[in-house]
Amino acid sequence: MLAKLSTSLKSAYQGWSVASRVERFGGWLERRGAGGAYDHTETVNDYYSLCSEFMQFGWNESLHFAPLRPGESLEKSILRHQRLMIGQLQLKEGMTAIDVGCGVGGPMRRVARESGARVVCLNNNKQQLEKARQKNMEAGLDHMADYVHCSFMDMSRFEPDSFDAGYAIESTCHAPDKKGAFAEIFRVLKPGALFWGQEMCLTNAFDPDNASHGAIKRELMHGIALNEIATFAEVDQALEGVGFEVIEGRDRSVQEGPDTPWYQPMEGDTGSFRNLLRRTPAGRRVMVGMLRLTEAFGLFPKGSTAVVRLMDRTARAYVAGGKTGIFTPLYCFLARKPA
Repeated sequence: MLAKLSTSLKSAYQGWSVASRVERFGGWLERRGAGGAYDHTETVNDYYSLCSEFMQFGWNESLHFAPLRPGESLEKSILRHQRLMIGQLQLKEGMTAIDVGCGVGGPMRRVARESGARVVCLNNNKQQLEKARQKNMEAGLDHMADYVHCSFMDMSRFEPDSFDAGYAIESTCHAPDKKGAFAEIFRVLKPGALFWGQEMCLTNAFDPDNASHGAIKRELMHGIALNEIATFAEVDQALEGVGFEVIEGRDRSVQEGPDTPWYQPMEGDTGSFRNLLRRTPAGRRVMVGMLRLTEAFGLFPKGSTAVVRLMDRTARAYVAGGKTGIFTPLYCFLARKPA
């Protein structure tokens, strides 16, 4: 497990000064606020280039949250959530869908396996896109995918009305201009096509005049590379503002019947020693100590410890946002481009 992580990190970080890159990422909010030249796309790329291998190690090859049920593993919850998306999009063989911000292709592989639809994987991060291609080849699904390296803020390489469906899972939350991102997605979907999204949002419990709420929001923005965090209403308004009909929008972290908080895997009680190491605060502390030692012997790339510290800080912000009820990564919507 750790040997595989070491190999992946050495490949991902080859030729880098990781500590310098972490330091650059750590100051992005201040640089943006200073009013000088600032490129949010560069910040998001830094975030995923630094953290993607650790995300896969600590979470899942599907780098997103899912509604959790008591006694259900994170992996099964993610599978159930992806099947919900496939059903809502009515995906089937013969269709072509666009995966807007495909990560390392976890959702794409589920879509291809269970619906038979072909998927165009779009990502602005070359490292993640190549990892998606590699994993698709290993899974025997490379023939079901195409790969496009570009920003969802400018998809001009695609003709209008190109795709039968689209989805964006925790990707457009990074957009410097959410309405601009949705406008590009609207343009490339066929008339009548469905679009499913999962957004990180502030809930109605967020109070902009509450200093504690503001501090948590800033920590979340900093750690996840979010230019801003929208409310539910702001997401819907951005969709409708470019022409989408919003069929449904709801916070799926709020469920009927017994449930488990969406942030629980980052807090504890993960069901196995392996998950204890990968996902809990204690496990992250152990990882920091282990990496500090192994970096000295060249077993892990120098700077790996700094990345885990950054991710631990972000995990604590997630938990704080969840416990106060002011933040959710599970605002899910289904929208349609009018026919």
